[in-house]
Amino acid sequence: MLKRTFLAGLASLAVLSAAALVPAVPARAAGRFVDYVPGMIEDALKAGRTVFVDYSATWCTTCKAQERVISRLLEANPAYAEKMLLVRVDWDDYGDAPVSRERNVPRRSTLLLLRGEAELGRVVAGTSEEEIKALMDKGL
Repeated sequence: MLKRTFLAGLASLAVLSAAALVPAVPARAAGRFVDYVPGMIEDALKAGRTVFVDYSATWCTTCKAQERVISRLLEANPAYAEKMLLVRVDWDDYGDAPVSRERNVPRRSTLLLLRGEAELGRVVAGTSEEEIKALMDKGL
């Protein structure tokens, strides 16, 4: 009996551990945003693309609020995803990297819109739908 209880507990632990290793898929990862890799933004800009950059962290509540707004906007207007490359930069990984420093990004929850060598606009820590929509509209 003790052996059976031990094995059942061990099996439960294995299932819980495996579930903890499967990351939750954020709404923005549903085929719209791509995770940043070095050089990605520069390559897209050189190719003539408009790039919408979301500097975020998984633990940031402001980032989560922005994510909900952006998801609603993308659902309402698929042209955003068609006309722009949507890039997510993980602040924990790249907050002190050139992709952040060279564009003077002050913090996570910063949204940038870039085309060519120009910054078309930015929102820092803003969560209003009107403000984020206005930024995204500039990319169309």
